Amino acid sequence: MPTQNYANHPRFVTLYHRVWFRILVLTLFASAVNLVTSFGDYARLYSASLIVVLTLCALMLSFMTRTFPLTAQDRAIRAAENPRHFAATGQLLDPRLSVKQVVALRFASDSEFVPLAAIAAKENLTPDQIKRAIKQWRADEYRV
Repeated sequence: MPTQNYANHPRFVTLYHRVWFRILVLTLFASAVNLVTSFGDYARLYSASLIVVLTLCALMLSFMTRTFPLTAQDRAIRAAENPRHFAATGQLLDPRLSVKQVVALRFASDSEFVPLAAIAAKENLTPDQIKRAIKQWRADEYRV
């Protein structure tokens, strides 16, 4: 496995991101076409509308099954980075830092973490700007 860095740190699960999502989008499109073509036939209208609703529910469910664990993991990362900052400085992280900024800071090496956290809070850097500023990348291979 190559060393993690800015260019290769996003995690893509082919089955989820490329296959599952495309199947759901195609199913939604096909079910919408089926619904439109069944407007004149009241026997098909109920089942066609039900298929559209179920497909929309599956799409919402797929987004929720991705965002809920990521939100919980972001909270855990913030909880882990606070003691890391406290151990280095004797102070907790600056409260101006958002959870997304702290999540980006987790990639900073110990030598870069404190100064970069201060700059991120002072200049309100975006998570992408924080990641780009890191010179010594600290890999996080366990992100969902």
